[in-house]
Amino acid sequence: MDYAKQYQEYLARANQALEKACETFLPEESEVCQAARYSLLGGGKRIRAVLVLAVCDMLNGSVEAAEQFAAAVEMLHCYSLIHDDLPCMDNDDFRRGRPSCHKQFGEATALLAADALVTAAFEVLAHAECSAESRIEAVQLLAKGGGDRGMLYGQELDKHFETVRAGEAELLNLHAHKTGALIIAAVELGCAAAGVRPDTDTRKALVRYAAELGLVFQIVDDILDVTSTTEELGKPVGSDADNDKTTFITLYGLQGAHEEAERHNATALVALGALGPGADFLRLMAAELLERKK
Repeated sequence: MDYAKQYQEYLARANQALEKACETFLPEESEVCQAARYSLLGGGKRIRAVLVLAVCDMLNGSVEAAEQFAAAVEMLHCYSLIHDDLPCMDNDDFRRGRPSCHKQFGEATALLAADALVTAAFEVLAHAECSAESRIEAVQLLAKGGGDRGMLYGQELDKHFETVRAGEAELLNLHAHKTGALIIAAVELGCAAAGVRPDTDTRKALVRYAAELGLVFQIVDDILDVTSTTEELGKPVGSDADNDKTTFITLYGLQGAHEEAERHNATALVALGALGPGADFLRLMAAELLERKK
């Protein structure tokens, strides 16, 4: 498999789905929608969207539904990034190589733009081209992954542990929610687009894979925050130290964090063991995220 070529194909499909969603649900008449589109269409790896598409393809599911589910999860993810960058959260001035939303449009407009994205994400799901049952399941998955039992709880813990030192178990729990929950939602949305039920061995294996992948992604993120540059990442580096956050670097050191990332990557690959060559893209994706430089 040519991983890079396949990734670019998924990326193009995801971006096309986002453009279509914006045309329907985020018209440019208002500054709020302009700000939302500025952040949403400003690039990015689209890892969650790619996971939705790759899992659905592996399971021979509905292309149309998967693309709409992929757009929805990226819209919700983008809302979280706008909020993360606000002065009351991480206070970051740059995102994806250009001014963050609140620096470009002001704090009030950025806040509303993020709100517009999260509500539009559920509009996309409500209008998805699939059965009513699949639409309902997709709404449940995205709400759980992004809500107070998922990403939002992780963000709450992230703020809490700016003033209280986190241990290993606490840090793993934080990122299982803040980063992992939406990545798990992405693979489950791919399953939902293919009609694969939660009680199947295949879906359970994909959830295990996604949980480990989320930790790999976060550990590497922590590593890059101390080893990369603002120019390479397109966002400020050193912000974790500036905010006195407990990270995988502060817990394990740089080499230890690398080893932890490799361990979780190996566990992710084990989870895919019974899925055969159809899961090769997911295996290569795990390896790519382990070695990423931005």
